[in-house]
Order: sequence, then structure tokens, then C-alpha cells
Amino acid sequence: MTNAVVRRADDLHARYRPGAARAVVMTLGALHEGHAANIRAARERVGPDGQVVVTVYVNPLQFGAGEDFERYPRTLDADVDLAVAAGADLVFAPTDDVVYPAGPPLVRVAAGPLGDRLEGAARPGHFDGVLTVVAKLLHLTRPDYATFGEKDAQQLALIRRMVRDLDFPVTVVPVPTVREADGLALSSRNRYLAPTERDTALALSRALFAARDHRSAAGARAAARKVLDRAAEADPPLALDYLALLDPVGLTEVSEEHTGEAIMAVAARVGTTRLIDNLRLDLGGAA
Repeated sequence: MTNAVVRRADDLHARYRPGAARAVVMTLGALHEGHAANIRAARERVGPDGQVVVTVYVNPLQFGAGEDFERYPRTLDADVDLAVAAGADLVFAPTDDVVYPAGPPLVRVAAGPLGDRLEGAARPGHFDGVLTVVAKLLHLTRPDYATFGEKDAQQLALIRRMVRDLDFPVTVVPVPTVREADGLALSSRNRYLAPTERDTALALSRALFAARDHRSAAGARAAARKVLDRAAEADPPLALDYLALLDPVGLTEVSEEHTGEAIMAVAARVGTTRLIDNLRLDLGGAA
């Protein structure tokens, strides 16, 4: 492991350069090309003289009962290699006692109504855990910029709202979703998929791309649903959690008459693996 890894906040701050712009890329680890895109975007923001910090921390607060906290891949050595190659200066990999020195925190950030639906409905308390650790890591890393992937659309919306509502002195930078050549959105959980499960999982992106070909909300919903219904009959089958066509600001369902930008979001389970994806659509009237 290189000397790019820092475990304690004081050691991290000691390696900061006074006056240098700083960006943070927060991760659970198990890094892939999607994370690398976030790191490159962070480097672009701060320039060659700035500093890019990648955090690697598997946050227990955002995993519910029966989720994959224990089996979530811990691959720090490989993560450091990828992060440095993509342009990171430092990898902050804190232990639990650094992030939560008094144990599980009694005071946490509440996601509110925006965090209760979609992913929040499927994973109660998840976004409270996400926002709490993001707030903690923003305090610990002290960045000017923080990059977050658009694949987690609800998470991105909530972080932007927290930063705005609670006056965090940081600019949130969204980074477009990175996909495999066949369209599957990159995720650390893709490694759980068996080959046949991965074939079924392609229905998520195919449904979104089918919706993109339609100009009306009704047409987009119907096209996506057709793809997902076929995948429900596959072997192994896709078990749909939700398909939603959303206003990009409030993440509420848009009407059939909606025109302009919308986000189509989908979540489903293939085998024991739960996956999410989304795509921005431009709706402009009847298909």
C-alpha cells in the first residue's frame, strides 16, 4: 500500500497544501471506472495544483437489517491503485472510531420527506445514514468541491438539498453515469451477479433506453414497462421494485402531460442483488 493512504483526520489535514483547492470523492470502496470518472471530474475542478481526496469507508449506518454490509467487498489495496491512477492525491480510509468516535451517533441528519420514497421506501433509514456520513466526511475532509455520481439520483438530490439547507461551504459536482459497453450501469454490486443474472440485469438499462425513444410520459412509461415485463419472465427473473418517471428537482411523479426534463428511475432485484439505474429524458409532447 502506498503512502497515499491516510487513516486519521489529523494526518489528513497535515498533508493539505495551504491555499490549494480541494475536492473529495466519497466511496464505499470496491472502486470501478465509475469512481474513476468521479476522481477525474474532481481533478478537473481543482486543477493540477489542487488536491483530490478519495474517501473509502463502508458506512454501517446506511445498511439495513439483512443487507450486504458484512459481505460488501473490501479491496483497499486495489482501490488505492485505481484512485491514484485516476488522479487522486490522497485516500482517506478512516476506521469506525475516526468517523464515529463515540460509537453509533445519537444525533443524525434526517433525510425528511424526500428520503422516504423510492429508495427510502425500500430501505427505511438508508438516507439518514447516507446524509449523516456525508456530513461527517465533509467536516473531516474540508473540501471546496464534492463529486457524486448521477446513477444515485435520489442520493444526489438529497445531498444537494442538505448542502443548501444546512449551509455547507462546498460545491456539489454531479458526474454522469458510467456504463459497460452493453449498457449496464457500473456498480460495485455488479460483481455479485452470476453470468445469467447479469444478462437479466441488462433489462434495467434497456428499459431506460427504450423510454428515451418516446416524447410523451405515457409512451416512455409503457416502453420501459414492456422491457421490464419481459425480464420478469426470464430465467432468472427480474423482480421489479419500482419504475418511476420523476420531476428532476422534487423527485415526484410527473403527469402524463409533462413536458421538458424528467428522470426515469428503476430499481429491481436479480437473484439476491438489488440494482438501481436512471436516465434523464426530454419529454416534448405526444410520441
